[in-house]
Amino acid sequence: MATATGHHSIEAISRDLKEAAAFIGQRVINREEVIEQAICALLTAEHLLLQSRTGVGKSLLAEQIFAMFEGAMLFRVQASKEQQPDTYFGGLDLEQLKSGRIIHNTEGSLVESEFGFIDEIFDANDFTLRALLSLLNERRLIRGVQNVPSRLHTVIAATNYLRVSEVTEALLDRFLFKAVILPDKDPFIQYRISQQYLEHGGRTIPAPKKISFAELQHMHAIITGRDEGNDIRVSSEVLYFTNVVIRHYEYLRNRALHDAVKSGSAQDFYISPRTQAKALDLLRALALLKGRSEVIHDDVSRLYFIFASVGLPDEIATFKKAYQTVYNSLTASRGFDQVTILLDFSELLEDLRQQPTLMKQPLHTFATTTVRRNFVEWIKEKFGQEQTADHNKKLLEQFLTDFIPVCDEVRELKHSVERKLQQTLIAVERELNRV
Repeated sequence: MATATGHHSIEAISRDLKEAAAFIGQRVINREEVIEQAICALLTAEHLLLQSRTGVGKSLLAEQIFAMFEGAMLFRVQASKEQQPDTYFGGLDLEQLKSGRIIHNTEGSLVESEFGFIDEIFDANDFTLRALLSLLNERRLIRGVQNVPSRLHTVIAATNYLRVSEVTEALLDRFLFKAVILPDKDPFIQYRISQQYLEHGGRTIPAPKKISFAELQHMHAIITGRDEGNDIRVSSEVLYFTNVVIRHYEYLRNRALHDAVKSGSAQDFYISPRTQAKALDLLRALALLKGRSEVIHDDVSRLYFIFASVGLPDEIATFKKAYQTVYNSLTASRGFDQVTILLDFSELLEDLRQQPTLMKQPLHTFATTTVRRNFVEWIKEKFGQEQTADHNKKLLEQFLTDFIPVCDEVRELKHSVERKLQQTLIAVERELNRV
């Protein structure tokens, strides 16, 4: 069902994406997880790196994915060491070059394309790869005096190997999604691949139903919270849970690295705050794929799409272990309920910090949520009739004193909220004395 603006509902978008994924899966056999990961990359406007040995269909997969969309230009290139940046950005303007200015004619280049497919990306020289960094990350061509915006939405790059250098490490950071495609040795899978080859000769085929690029942009606006008509909610509890899972996964990866290197020092596995923040877009993309307007706990279990390499079972198993460990801990003995209570109490403290004069009012006057109303009931049970300004500080402190965490994750959160309480009380007292 289309909305008044011509865009579709979340349920209709989910149905279109599922149909697209199913069609791609019919053409590229046994790659369902990588296909879902690629669709998430498109929804989040991020880039995907495909790594495998030769002949496993990386190019077919990338081109069949892009073939599902219309109204967008696809830039294709086979990287090589002889290429210069103008291969990607367009030829140099010779008249400008005579005056010492490097200006690219960007028409038809990667800069003016919505999609890009770079085959054997690590065959490119470091000079060219370095020039690509700002285009991939900031969506701008920045070379010499030329600084222009790019229409680039998503690049899928393919490689048979990883080449390690300072530049390639920076390049890898631009690819939020990574997949390792292992050859299929199962005879029945090989049979199905052979069937497809006999029918289509390894070529992409037109989709019976395409998704417009404008609709893809609409989907991206939904998951980044920029669409007024559709909102995919992430509760405070799920948000906190997500960050605890990510931190535990980082701990497990580092422990495994250190155990593997008995002598010497292993380079730490590190998840940057930028990547952790982008996990929120992926969560909303995963909910959108399921036709939901709210992120649930199970969506967090799929964040290995960006924190691990799809196709590497050990990395995925480590993330799933981190998820399950934290989930089990918080599920036992009302852990999630306690997280919700503490987070809502933290929001109450934020209200006090923003409006210090609230401290002079009975607390029930701004207890607007269920948790805050429970807080008021606790006050009445503990102290009888609710007290006002002189006692509010003691009431807030006593509530946390009486709060008994049921697990380590809640205990750590309680300590953080206790620190916030003391900081808030100091700030409120300072502000009230100033009035």
